[in-house]
Amino acid sequence: LEREVIPEFYTRDESGIPTAWVKRMRESMARLTPRFSANRAVCEYTEQHYLPAASAFRERAADNGAMGLQLVTWQRALEQNWSNLRFGEMKVTSNGGKHIFEAQVYLSGLDPYSLRVELYADAVNGGEPVRQEMTRGGQLMGAKGAIYSTQVPTTRPATDYTARVIPCFPGVAVPLEASRILWQR
Repeated sequence: LEREVIPEFYTRDESGIPTAWVKRMRESMARLTPRFSANRAVCEYTEQHYLPAASAFRERAADNGAMGLQLVTWQRALEQNWSNLRFGEMKVTSNGGKHIFEAQVYLSGLDPYSLRVELYADAVNGGEPVRQEMTRGGQLMGAKGAIYSTQVPTTRPATDYTARVIPCFPGVAVPLEASRILWQR
């Protein structure tokens, strides 16, 4: 600023116009205007929001709303059974540079495909949070539930992680359309 920009503003021609400063402003406007224009905003919103929403509507409305009906049935099942959904025992073992997590999840009559069980850890050092999907394994004896497992590197302590259950349905924006969540701890 001190050596280039400010001197350009104060260095003026015989008409009192800071020509280098004006040139710099014009270059900036030429480069930045497309990024901060209404045209760009409309195109971006259309591509990122309106077209996907229209496509989702068409999918849900197809075949006399068959997918929409499935979605409503799924949402009702969540409403009726979510409060009984629960975690059982959680086992963590560490070896070979990996933490191995196993969580018992009692499904409360919910279809296992209507849920996603994941291992979660908050973001550190400005990074992204960890969201590792857990794989459904064996059934729990005498109960309507399953054991879910996954592994993560030991670069973070096992105590940084917790399991959680969130709704899952093809084409549904979670948490916008289904905001439920069950934390293991």
